[in-house]
Amino acid sequence: MTNTISRTTEALAAAKNTKDRAEAEVARRRSQLLALSHALHADPELSWQEHRAAARVAEVLRDAGFAVHVGAYGVETAIEAVYGTGDLTLAICAEYDALPGIGHACGHNVIAAAGVGAALALAPVADAAGLRVKLLGTPAEEHGGGKVSLLVEGAWEDVDLSMMVHGMTGEDRPANAFVSTAVDRFEVTFSGRTAHAAASPQQGINAGAAATLALTAIGLLRQHLPTDTNLNAFVSHGGEATNIIPDRATVQVEIRAYELDVWRDMKKRVLACFEGAAVATGCTWAWAPTEHAYAPMNPDETLAALWDRNLTDRGRTVEGAPSLGGGSTDMGNVSQVVPSIHPMIAFLGEEGVPHNPDFTVAAVSPAADDAVVDGAVALAWTALDVALDDELRADFRRRTAERPTGATRVTLEA
Repeated sequence: MTNTISRTTEALAAAKNTKDRAEAEVARRRSQLLALSHALHADPELSWQEHRAAARVAEVLRDAGFAVHVGAYGVETAIEAVYGTGDLTLAICAEYDALPGIGHACGHNVIAAAGVGAALALAPVADAAGLRVKLLGTPAEEHGGGKVSLLVEGAWEDVDLSMMVHGMTGEDRPANAFVSTAVDRFEVTFSGRTAHAAASPQQGINAGAAATLALTAIGLLRQHLPTDTNLNAFVSHGGEATNIIPDRATVQVEIRAYELDVWRDMKKRVLACFEGAAVATGCTWAWAPTEHAYAPMNPDETLAALWDRNLTDRGRTVEGAPSLGGGSTDMGNVSQVVPSIHPMIAFLGEEGVPHNPDFTVAAVSPAADDAVVDGAVALAWTALDVALDDELRADFRRRTAERPTGATRVTLEA
């Protein structure tokens, strides 16, 4: 019994020392991390166009000794940066795309800097902890789904656990308080036959009329959908002049639901509205995705509990609260196939709402800077909690071993 207690005490002391070293590395690099956050914020780039952001992130990691590849997995603005040779692989996600007109109004500059900070914190202790750290720079979260593009190319195939942290205003909440919806964006095109609207209307097949019927049917369908779903559609092209019957009309559609089965059922019913409109007007129709579909977030309970404890250990208050949600993230797709978390960290004292210019200002406030540092440390500590605990480590390695080859190379299908 004495030997067991002694070994346990020694292991705990070693783990604390390792976590202290990680924390000290973040403190040492604080000014560098905040400079990165502010540089990204001052130079916002839209989805799939984040060339300067990717270069800035890559430079910091390359200078720290990471093996860095920009343009990873066939995506021009994606990054893979690897450090360590352990048999437990952690993927840290760094987002850096911005929003049209309002820049980093979702705080992706904070996400990137905190993720880079966690990777840098783990580098000096990676080999001792048996870790292989892989930072993935994941473009186009706002529109496009960069993580899905990386998933299908195998970016998470060798990963045991994955995490990131997202900024918010208000107060800190538990990691599992964040919930997200599945979201699917697609377009439907009706094809008809043009004709003079006054001289020969009987010769025309009106694609614009088909679009109108479809939107009417969708409006009536809303009454029968669950109250926590969202369905939006608009005509992006439906004719050029009043005296010409349009032979082409295009409708943009977005569907959101918290549960995959509900989302799949909604999509079938929405597509039936378009099919019915085509039949009624004599048009042909076709639909196609405009970007990758996002899955709901499925946070890993173990990682979420570790994150909450570590954020508390950083001196923050983490209190239970109603779920935070309504939006979507392509991290949801990752969480469906790899144990993952996407916790939120507060810009304490700031009140701007996301996707608003007030949030853009908040994302470079002193409170956001504190979130970069605390988020980096809490991510690093959470990874080390798994790596340095024999039972947890074995559990995550077991889950990876039981995952079929190619299981992470998936897209979300209706």
